[in-house]
Amino acid sequence: MISVCNNSRPIAGQLKTHSAVTKGGSALSRYQNVVVGSKSLRTTFYYECCMLLGPIPGAAGLLLRKAFWPRLFGTCGKGVVFAANIILRHPKRIHLGNQVVISEGCILDARNEKTDKVIAIEDDVILSSNVMISCKNGTVKIGARSGISAQTIIHSTQGNPVCVGSDAIIGPRCYIIGGGNYHTDRLDIPMWQQGIKYDGGVRLEDDVWLGANVTVLGGVTMSTGSIAAAGAVVNKNLPARAICGGLPAKILKMRDESFLKQM
Repeated sequence: MISVCNNSRPIAGQLKTHSAVTKGGSALSRYQNVVVGSKSLRTTFYYECCMLLGPIPGAAGLLLRKAFWPRLFGTCGKGVVFAANIILRHPKRIHLGNQVVISEGCILDARNEKTDKVIAIEDDVILSSNVMISCKNGTVKIGARSGISAQTIIHSTQGNPVCVGSDAIIGPRCYIIGGGNYHTDRLDIPMWQQGIKYDGGVRLEDDVWLGANVTVLGGVTMSTGSIAAAGAVVNKNLPARAICGGLPAKILKMRDESFLKQM
């Protein structure tokens, strides 16, 4: 995508995705470009066979996916569990560590042709039901032993990465977005055509805890051991071990203070 400037008409990511799905080439080539991530007929056939295994419930489905799915990915560690009805886009750009658990209905969308390592999930991570990790020319990394609760959305777009550290606790229905703001300077074209602002993405350092329904906006770093209370909208950096809450979030207290009082 080309960012908006005074002398050029931008091409927005939304328009680019729409064109990739509806225009240019055969239906097969469009499908390979948007979904499979490869023009290889052999790769496409294997992807299709694996997707047929996706809805199979129970132990049979788990065993079949364990046998056949690991070869879909760029790398896949030992003991990975794939539950039913998982949706994959460009799986060769997804890298999974050991003992990763991907629960029912998760979506892993790694559409970024600029790198082969778009989504990286380290050892012992759990993705609960209906988690979405979406990359539109962005990247997402999730550190070891982190847990992502149900219906959380992690979105990275246009070179604004999202990095979640190790031992993070992400509550249900959270929204973490790198690159969530459009340029709005021009009035002669719709905002969605003006492109996404670069904000540097989101960085959640180790041992961060987000309560339910927390939103973390682009450009934010939550430092080690910090906490966001349920429903908070975090739009500014947080120091280590800070506890914040509210809309927008404000620091309520420091964990260090409570610890020192107990000594």
